[in-house]
Amino acid sequence: MSSTIWSVDEHLDDILATVRPLEPIELQLPDAQGCVLVKDVVVEVALPPFDNSSMDGYAVRIADVEGASEEFPAVLTVIGDVAAGSAGLADGQVVGPGQAARIMTGAPLPAGAEAVVPVEWTDGGTGDGPAATMRAHSDAPEGATGEVRVHRSVEAGAHVRERGSDVKPGDLALRAGSIVGPPQIGLLAAIGCATVVVRPRPRVVVLSTGSELVQPGEELTGGQIYDSNSFALTAAARDAGAIAYRVGAVTDDAETLRATIEDQLIRADVIVTTGGVSVGAYDVVKEALSSVGDEDEPGSGIDFRKLAMQPGKPQGFGSIGPDHTPLLALPGNPVSSYVSFELFVRPAIRALMGLPDLHRPTVRAVLSADKALTSPAGRRQFLRGTYDEEAGTVTPVGGSGSHLIAALAQADALIVLPEDTTSAEPGTETDVILLR
Repeated sequence: MSSTIWSVDEHLDDILATVRPLEPIELQLPDAQGCVLVKDVVVEVALPPFDNSSMDGYAVRIADVEGASEEFPAVLTVIGDVAAGSAGLADGQVVGPGQAARIMTGAPLPAGAEAVVPVEWTDGGTGDGPAATMRAHSDAPEGATGEVRVHRSVEAGAHVRERGSDVKPGDLALRAGSIVGPPQIGLLAAIGCATVVVRPRPRVVVLSTGSELVQPGEELTGGQIYDSNSFALTAAARDAGAIAYRVGAVTDDAETLRATIEDQLIRADVIVTTGGVSVGAYDVVKEALSSVGDEDEPGSGIDFRKLAMQPGKPQGFGSIGPDHTPLLALPGNPVSSYVSFELFVRPAIRALMGLPDLHRPTVRAVLSADKALTSPAGRRQFLRGTYDEEAGTVTPVGGSGSHLIAALAQADALIVLPEDTTSAEPGTETDVILLR
């Protein structure tokens, strides 16, 4: 372990200077979800591609329904049906004076028509009063012929989605750097894009170390605790946008740990370990990885450091394996590991994705507390808190102990006390990192 005391910013800068965005690949739309676009997407097909009806009703000419009312309806001759997916009226018919065409939502506006009258504004071709719905063509094909009484007038273009009213050819649909989410996939599909060029989601392997760890659901015996870190950090990696793989807890054996990590390299863009990085006799991450890569892989290896922060003083970072896969070794206390993930691993994941915004939002908030918060001199402290956006305040949750995971589950922010602050009185304004 290096004897140098690193600052939080120096450690993060070292990580981000090493991590490079993943190489772009072309993916089918379903596989591109959560990825970041590498190229601008330009519209080639107008959306919608033709004028179409936004309502079930009747396509009409404006002059034919001017002044129409329930007392004095406009009576029009129905010349046919226009269904969604059809090319229009059969045999190239045109809606002429005194005529209408029954039309369904999404169907192309037939030639000659200028607007659509909703079926609720008509008698639905039944000869009765206002219709509540339109009869299915299969049930009543005669509804496509005969007469319809229109009870209200409409303006030109009423209930018509104009061609290109959403986007036109040449428009910029999505910018490079956009995350491909469900709405973006919908837009890409709507304009005819089957594939996109993106940076893939990083694959993150998370493993915890410690012979005392057992899996949730198993029975605890003397000296054992449940492995919570690997579950929390795997979830955090997914929340950051990665594809995350959780490896079961590895016992305190250096060779077993080294072999486990080497086995995971085939599916990892980043490896995250938790535990075993301090100065104890059984801190096997240090033992297993301190000399990795020194001889066989020039430029690789893990550097174990002390950081001027609380919690999370012991940290490890470097690369391992033939592809120089980044490895971040986090401390084992639950709060320490989670805070370390937010400060160091999450930005690394987002850098691999090629995102420009790597960090959680930071705001200024007024400390709301019963008493002053204390912090060790020379260390940047991160305390759990709840943020009230409306009041502009942040309230501490739980104590400062790095094992207090129950308080972490209640927090939605980290209160940051700088290195030169040893006491923060209630009412003090401080930086707050928002976690949700």
